[in-house]
Amino acid sequence: MKGLSLVFLLLFVSLSNGAVAPWEIEEIMNKPAPQFTLSDMDGREISLSSFNGKVIIINFWATWCPPCKAEMPSLDSLYREFRNSGLEVIAVSVDRSKDDIKDFLRSRSLEFIILHDKELRVSRDYKVYAYPTSFIIDRKGILREKFIGEVDWLSEEMKRTVKGYLSQ
Repeated sequence: MKGLSLVFLLLFVSLSNGAVAPWEIEEIMNKPAPQFTLSDMDGREISLSSFNGKVIIINFWATWCPPCKAEMPSLDSLYREFRNSGLEVIAVSVDRSKDDIKDFLRSRSLEFIILHDKELRVSRDYKVYAYPTSFIIDRKGILREKFIGEVDWLSEEMKRTVKGYLSQ
């Protein structure tokens, strides 16, 4: 009982600090994806709207998050496998410092786009309350799927899901 009380206390404290409640994420599903523009690691501004007509996976992550880092290789492999079929992957880092992201990337060869959401504006628009959180946006720009926690992007289930959206 003490553990459950602690969970409710932590949820109350986080909500009172302006954090998103877990159930709020449902409010944005099956609606047009919130639009945004963020800078990449080279300072170029990238807008979600520049990927209209593609299937997009948006992955919210941070370098301090072990499950986020653990899923990066499978997400990159999925991207490499399906990018020529119309898949785009955008990883949105919520790290405070762009230098932390660059340090993390020095030892990895990731081919998808990495953007920086320093003020957490986009994370709030997407109602992200845990990391990693990922979304699939269909070719019409509608948020169709959400995944909270580490995902094995190379599993047969995930490949089937992505192929389904790519075939639409």
